[in-house]
Amino acid sequence: MRRLAYATVCSVLLACVAASPAIAQSSGVTTDMKTLLRQGFDIRAAAPNGDKFVVFLQKDRNAYACEFVTLTLSRCGAINKESE
Repeated sequence: MRRLAYATVCSVLLACVAASPAIAQSSGVTTDMKTLLRQGFDIRAAAPNGDKFVVFLQKDRNAYACEFVTLTLSRCGAINKESE
């Protein structure tokens, strides 16, 4: 049962990763992981994407997907950005 739940979560996360670059480009909201963590975003999940990792962060109703370009450099795009 846990494997099925894990597989489902991974599938959903990978689908979000595939959709996030287009959403991030259309919204124009990009940042880095360090900035988001300083703003109080929580890490909710991480998933491998080829030889890189994608980390999902959330705060209230705002969510970001961050891809590690290198060990110390990340780029993040808004998955859904609520108006404040």
